[in-house]
Amino acid sequence: MTITVTRDVFRLAQVFTISRGSRSEAQVLTVRVSRDGATGRGECVPYARYGETLESVEAQIAALPETLDRTTLGNLLPAGAARNAVDCALWDLEAKRAGKRVWQLAGLPAPGPEITAYTLSLDTPEKMREQAGANAHRPLLKIKLGTPDDMPRLEAVRAGAPEAKIIVDANEGWSTEIYADLAPHLARLGVALVEQPLPADADEALAGMKRPVPVCADESCHDRASLAGLKGKYDVVNIKLDKTGGLTEALALREAARAAGYGIMVGCMIGSSLAMAPAVLVAQGARIVDLDGPLLLAEDRDHALRYDAAGVHPSDAALWG
Repeated sequence: MTITVTRDVFRLAQVFTISRGSRSEAQVLTVRVSRDGATGRGECVPYARYGETLESVEAQIAALPETLDRTTLGNLLPAGAARNAVDCALWDLEAKRAGKRVWQLAGLPAPGPEITAYTLSLDTPEKMREQAGANAHRPLLKIKLGTPDDMPRLEAVRAGAPEAKIIVDANEGWSTEIYADLAPHLARLGVALVEQPLPADADEALAGMKRPVPVCADESCHDRASLAGLKGKYDVVNIKLDKTGGLTEALALREAARAAGYGIMVGCMIGSSLAMAPAVLVAQGARIVDLDGPLLLAEDRDHALRYDAAGVHPSDAALWG
């Protein structure tokens, strides 16, 4: 078995801004695992918020042994971007060698399309209203917020897209005071969910606060080990493969979270269709699906995922799985 890693850059359709900063491109790592003439692929997006860089993730992958399977991988690497790309590549390799699809190997029902959110970048209220108006035809919009001055932005987006379902992502950018002030207005404006309103290391305050709309754990939830610390604070968990460390743990987290009574959201970093493809399997039947990464790109991989009025469709085998 050989494992190779390459860096790929995908231009964004427009500059994308969240409370932590802006970007004009997506820098990803592509992992290829080859054995007996077959090659499986996976993609990850190292995330500085979790102490990851392109270099550190490459080093983690380079240190892996040549003999590897998904079980041993889980013992060798922690949850995170490196394990995600390798785990998904191993799933893809196994499917190619078996002549089956990954959903069949995993014992899952045949997947179908899922409606996905479309994310509006953080900007001035006026420009966010323009963004909302341009995408008002979409059934689900996600708003990037996370500043002390978010109320005008929220009002502007609702005015620009009066019929769309809205979810809000604060990216840990609010204080308890800001969240308490905004929470009643979230309900008034028909927001369906608010994602990670407080910093992960300061979210204990949520246990004593009213939650007029469901609150989703993102930075506070990585894998199954995170679930015990979420009780009483969150209603929904956001499963991202770059946090769980791959499809294997993502599927296990989904089942454990459901058993614990949490709603399921499936999200993504900004990456290509190759990164979204395994997440589509996890997203089946989820309460909220946020797999719009390729929609934010100016360019994508060959055999890209199909997006239409029915949502994001499962991948062709030529792409992944």
